[in-house]
Amino acid sequence: MVETINQLLLNTIKSFPKDDLMLHKKEGQYVPISTEEFANKVRNLSLGLKDLGIEAGDKLIILSETRSEWVMMDFANLCLGGITVPIYTTLVPEQIKYIIDNSDAKVVVCSNQELWQKVEAVKSELTKVVHYISFEPDAAEGVLTLTEVLEKGDKIAQENPDLFEKMALASKPDDTVSIIYTSGTTGPPKGVMLTHSNFISNVKAVANILEISDKDTMLSFLPLSHVFERMATFTYLYIGASIGYAESMETVPQNWLEIRPTVMTAPPRLFEKLYAKVLESALSSSPLKRKIFFWAIKVGKKYGENKLTKQPISRWLQFKKNLAHKLVFSKIIEKTGGRFRFFISGSAPLSKDIAEFFHAIGLLVLEGYGLTETSPAITVNTFENLKFGAVGKPIPEVEVRIAEDGEILTRGPHIMKGYYKMERETAEVMEGGWFHTGDIGYLDEEGFLVITDRKKDIIVTSGGKNVAPQPIENLLKMNPYISNVMVIGDKKKFISALVVPEFEKLEEYAKSSGITYENPSDLTKKEEILNFMLAEVDRSSSSLASFERIKKIALLDREFEIEEGEMTPTLKVKRNIVEEKYKDLIESFYKEQGRNFP
Repeated sequence: MVETINQLLLNTIKSFPKDDLMLHKKEGQYVPISTEEFANKVRNLSLGLKDLGIEAGDKLIILSETRSEWVMMDFANLCLGGITVPIYTTLVPEQIKYIIDNSDAKVVVCSNQELWQKVEAVKSELTKVVHYISFEPDAAEGVLTLTEVLEKGDKIAQENPDLFEKMALASKPDDTVSIIYTSGTTGPPKGVMLTHSNFISNVKAVANILEISDKDTMLSFLPLSHVFERMATFTYLYIGASIGYAESMETVPQNWLEIRPTVMTAPPRLFEKLYAKVLESALSSSPLKRKIFFWAIKVGKKYGENKLTKQPISRWLQFKKNLAHKLVFSKIIEKTGGRFRFFISGSAPLSKDIAEFFHAIGLLVLEGYGLTETSPAITVNTFENLKFGAVGKPIPEVEVRIAEDGEILTRGPHIMKGYYKMERETAEVMEGGWFHTGDIGYLDEEGFLVITDRKKDIIVTSGGKNVAPQPIENLLKMNPYISNVMVIGDKKKFISALVVPEFEKLEEYAKSSGITYENPSDLTKKEEILNFMLAEVDRSSSSLASFERIKKIALLDREFEIEEGEMTPTLKVKRNIVEEKYKDLIESFYKEQGRNFP
């Protein structure tokens, strides 16, 4: 019986021997890693760490992009009884220093020279760290290479072949396996302590309700430092699926064709970008092709709606759907490798319209919901229980209820042990025995959870109207001219927004309209461009109530950036930071001037 992550690993090794448990890029080609090779490396790394004096309960930092070595090092540490502390690669040295120091880490593992430089910048202040390890063969002085650790472990394995399994089985379900630091949107990052049983409860529940098996091939590209991809990885290995690693988010379309995956976890941003690309391609095609495209989408939506509501599919509708697939959908699906059975979307809200669009063309996106503190899954849509615009029903053994103020509460085996060295903060979110998510939502008549917004993000206008910014932002981000947007208006007379344009599209419009400009940044200052963008905002938000409509906008000349502290590593906008940074601009919205210009 699998009750710990270590038992999960041992079960996978024994139950799913295969030549391609993992796939990684080497010298331009995808190379398989067999179950046996993976198992041997995990064993030798674990014993190598033991040889370095690392003991149960010690913390090990992993600062690396998503790759097979990340997973090997994680399992190696857990089987030793260690606690893994992941760090996002996008963090700056001071943030990295905070997590290493706050977690009391003894080992820091870096994947490459670029990331090592971030650690090196604060190394003199990291008094608790005993060992540094690099995935690269050419490590800096005083830094061990992965090969050196493997060699130490291999020697011990030969001398004592039973030691690794004995060590791995010593861990208990309630032992802490990871401290994952929150993004820090409302203050300093908090270290979320998750146990074996937290993760295992999520793994078993998700594996039972989603139709995945050892025949599936997954593409992994989300940061493994995020609990979503980490739990997904545990689940893939639990059922013996193969995992291929994308080189980066930019190479995902190419990696789709190389690996031809069947399942993938992804954030809404990926679907937003793909949707915009497909739509742009259709709109720039000939009038006949454009007409065929939108006819096909209409047919696909009708077919999908009938399937969801279990309505009969007439022969005529089936014929039209087959024709739409042949003429339009198959070409889009081929660009994803042609084998996708479904995607799992998480980490941020997914637009209902985008989910319905992909369902119409034959690419199913199952949206779920959770937090770092809940290991992470709370709810998820499935083949049997699917509703677009909702984040699914609670997974097995998980309870959800709605507080009087609309906050979503949950309890069950998925709830964290607590925040590391933060008893007061832990008590605050666990009031009454239920974990307080900080999200606002409701359970509909069929038991599906619908998220409205973050509790702290709800805007209350000076007229007393409650406005949820996320649905408005999601609506606007579907516009091909808008890359990102942040809605503003708390305690103000009306709603306004900071808009990041899709500069490539905006330049196309400027050229076709005869608008001269020196550079993309120059476009954001032109009155005719502001007028055009406000009209686009109006067009995209025509379905909103009058008090939700955006009255004024400002165009920003660059994206919100992680490095500037404006976004979390999971691409959520830090509203308090952005509002402070653009404070004067925002205040100018509410002076008595014209509609467009502050």
